[in-house]
Amino acid sequence: ESGQRLPSHLTIVGERGSLQTMLPSDEAGLSIRQGHVYSATGTASITLPAGTYTIYAGRGFEYSVDSALISVRRGERLQKTLRIRREVDTRGWVASDTHIHTFTHSGHGDATDRDRVITIAGEGIELPVVTDHNVHIDLRPEAVRNNVNKHFTLVTGNEVTTDVGHFNIFPVSGNDPVADHRGRSWRELAGAISNSPARMIILNHARDMHRGFRPFDPKHFLPSAGARTDGEQVFANAMEILNSGSQQTDIMQLTRDWFGILNHGQFLTPVGSSDSHDVSRFIVGQGRTYIQCDDTNPGNLDVDKAIDNFLNGKVMVSAGLLATIKVNDEYGPGDLVQGSRKLNVTVDVHAPAWTRVDRVSLFANGKKVNEAKISDANKGGIKWHGTWSLDVPALDNFLVAVAEGPGENMPFWPLAKPFQPVSENWQPRVIGITGAVWIDGDRNGKRNSARDYADELVKKYQSDLRSLIKALNRYDEAVATQAAIILWENKVDLTGQTFQDALPDANQSTNTGITSALKDIQANTKPN
Repeated sequence: ESGQRLPSHLTIVGERGSLQTMLPSDEAGLSIRQGHVYSATGTASITLPAGTYTIYAGRGFEYSVDSALISVRRGERLQKTLRIRREVDTRGWVASDTHIHTFTHSGHGDATDRDRVITIAGEGIELPVVTDHNVHIDLRPEAVRNNVNKHFTLVTGNEVTTDVGHFNIFPVSGNDPVADHRGRSWRELAGAISNSPARMIILNHARDMHRGFRPFDPKHFLPSAGARTDGEQVFANAMEILNSGSQQTDIMQLTRDWFGILNHGQFLTPVGSSDSHDVSRFIVGQGRTYIQCDDTNPGNLDVDKAIDNFLNGKVMVSAGLLATIKVNDEYGPGDLVQGSRKLNVTVDVHAPAWTRVDRVSLFANGKKVNEAKISDANKGGIKWHGTWSLDVPALDNFLVAVAEGPGENMPFWPLAKPFQPVSENWQPRVIGITGAVWIDGDRNGKRNSARDYADELVKKYQSDLRSLIKALNRYDEAVATQAAIILWENKVDLTGQTFQDALPDANQSTNTGITSALKDIQANTKPN
């Protein structure tokens, strides 16, 4: 609307639909790869062979995409102006990508320091965190050299890359000692990282295997209960539930893992990130986290305030869609809803016109309690608005809204195939996931987890399994799952006759929760 040029991302496709190879350019402020041009200034001079092309212009998730069909003859010079506008209103929320690499310092991918600051500006990331492997890199001087520093506030981080998982930590500075990544256990790593000034510790891509280790492998992790079985504790305060450079075959897999961990009593902040090492192969900021924070001056954000809100779960995770949630018109992600007898849960789905939504779901303690199927009108802005009414349960729980849609063929925003697929069947999807809103159902003024309630019940009834089952019927599936895991941890045989004799007294919710626990236990204990 202002007529000003913007840092942007151009995509050039030949008439057969393939990305067009281009000559490199010495023009300042450009980062060029096959079919892709990032411009720090909003202008670019590009040399192409004679032919017919479609040019797309965009600036990441929040903006529209404009396009032009051109035909150029040998020796001809054309000039085109493409116009984009902000379609997704994110005022009061900063766009962050907490997992960004460079080839310069990580040694793989193709994004140099210069490429990286230009691509960050071109995708509209306001709070980028640079996390090269086991080093502290400050890209602020590079951002100043390329005159893009007014578009974002850079944070230095470090992907602590170990034999037992990868962890992004921030903020750190170039003068801080690098955390020792040689630890062979999470206990050792927690001690090493605690010596750094980092406030955020994010468990990365927990379903991926690196160096023969998968953090959430069924051999030592029970997903329905969010419990480790090897004596290790999750020492992070956040976890990636979406990594657009390391997709899961099932896009909801890590979100369900997160639900289990919340029910287990570890209140981790959900994170979306790109894990990009490249200019265009994996797009920086495709997976992103929106953090509640004043965003009026992207070049000078209040990093401490942003991290405070990050720690408190005041976030939304986005990859092509943005779901927002309000409870009783007042409470959002990270908040505790107190004193209510009725809940009005309002969910909005925001997206540009070039992505679509087909389903919105509401989860309570990880169980889907409402769903709406949507026919998208291909408009930009608010795609869907709805309110659900819920009774306040007698126990605490958490609410999370999830929006999903088809990941259609978008040459300017391609979705990566799963990094380590578990099936040949994969359908690309876009998704938006809210942070958790906590409901103080027991009115004690604090967040209680399903594990808390299960602990109390198991201690109260001890070996009286029939009375325990009857008591669980007053709770939800999540509490039943946690109780079953506690019994198993206490060496109770859940397939034995004593426990099976008590099961006929279970209602459907209790039975479902126990069945989920048994399924995970069987996967955990079966021979390799």
